[in-house]
Amino acid sequence: MDVLQLDVSGRPQAWISPKDATTLYVGDEVAWTIGEPCLVMRGGIQRVSGLQSRVELHPIIAVRGAVPSRAWREEPALSNPKLFARDRHACAYCGQRFHPDHLTREHIVPTSRGGAHGWMNCITACRGCNGRKGNRLLHEAGMELLYLPYIPNLHEDMILKGRRILADQMEFLLASVPRHSRLHG
Repeated sequence: MDVLQLDVSGRPQAWISPKDATTLYVGDEVAWTIGEPCLVMRGGIQRVSGLQSRVELHPIIAVRGAVPSRAWREEPALSNPKLFARDRHACAYCGQRFHPDHLTREHIVPTSRGGAHGWMNCITACRGCNGRKGNRLLHEAGMELLYLPYIPNLHEDMILKGRRILADQMEFLLASVPRHSRLHG
């Protein structure tokens, strides 16, 4: 289980390990939390009191301090696992769902013809459909898209990173995912 780290304004920053979250708690860097404690980290025995130290971790923590500039970037980094998750492992041409091993990143406008490597020019395609389209434009190949590409927002990107997400974390993230997102369907 990872902890969802937010900045003080509530924007997701990263998935962090329980160990890293504990360091933030102990350093008094946690400004506020969401959800009930979901994990207890235990430390050593205190010499004076004889009690074992313990820190209760919440699934979502907001951290004090400056907001890193990367948190404000508009377009998340593109990767095949996130692309396939965005498109629900379905080929944009035939509509069938596939295991990631049988999927490819398909450029709607081929890169050899000036197409970009970004979210708006990339869709998920099965190997067969990608091979049929080849280095052609959609109209040249006689193919149509079953769905359109879109750029995930920051909250959706955190979901697409493929973590095992707790209910409190998913509820928080989905509240800011646009209704047109395939993650709602």
